[in-house]
Amino acid sequence: MSGRLKQALARSRRQGRAALVPFLTAGYPAPELTVGLLRALERGGADMVELGVPFSDPIADGPTIQRSSEQALARGTSLAAVLEMVRELRHVSELPLILFTYFNPVHAFGVQRFAGEAAAAGADGVLLVDVPAEEMAAPARELSRAGLSLVPLVAPTSTPERVRTLRRRHGGLVYLVARTGVTGCRDALPEGLEARTRTVRRLTGAAVAVGFGISTPDQVRQVAAFADAVVVGSALVERLGAAGADPAAEVTRYVRTLAEATVR
Repeated sequence: MSGRLKQALARSRRQGRAALVPFLTAGYPAPELTVGLLRALERGGADMVELGVPFSDPIADGPTIQRSSEQALARGTSLAAVLEMVRELRHVSELPLILFTYFNPVHAFGVQRFAGEAAAAGADGVLLVDVPAEEMAAPARELSRAGLSLVPLVAPTSTPERVRTLRRRHGGLVYLVARTGVTGCRDALPEGLEARTRTVRRLTGAAVAVGFGISTPDQVRQVAAFADAVVVGSALVERLGAAGADPAAEVTRYVRTLAEATVR
């Protein structure tokens, strides 16, 4: 696991809480705001951030993140532009960053080139949303060579045998998808989530981040009781879309309420 990610998880454990992992679509609501919004997330108490690379066909994402990706793409946010945002952030911050991306942009960019440039820019990990375990070996090798942590996804329907295969792939952190379907705000957590989280941790030997549908401080509090990290995406992107003249201040206020809920 990259040093910044390892330190963030260790710090949250020492403090008796789960790590908070907000999701932000790079380039939304405007490319020039992204670095400032990342700093706002950090001020609000984010331990690490999933920085979404906008893509035209985000099959794992619901309407909120789909719309944010469409707007970011319309404003010229490419994978190269996202890596430049990471470089710019590294001049002023050590906030751990996981790039959340579909494989198509990485394939078009070149896997080896992507791994090298993402690491050089200052990224810490990569989540390849639509790459199945059977096809993960080659990109995982390139990411590892560059010093980047691969963060595999685990579905609610994954069998124990399939989850065990991730022991050879993860970089110390796995992402458990809380529910079937796409991202988006939900009124309640699915049944059995705590048991699945503990099973995934046991089978992979990794820290477990839980996301998809976690929307409120109360839901964060429930998940933080058993997960190593809690991911909040669509709810934050919705707030950002509705923010007024000072979106950074709104983001900081909202994330602070989530951070306070991570204490066990």
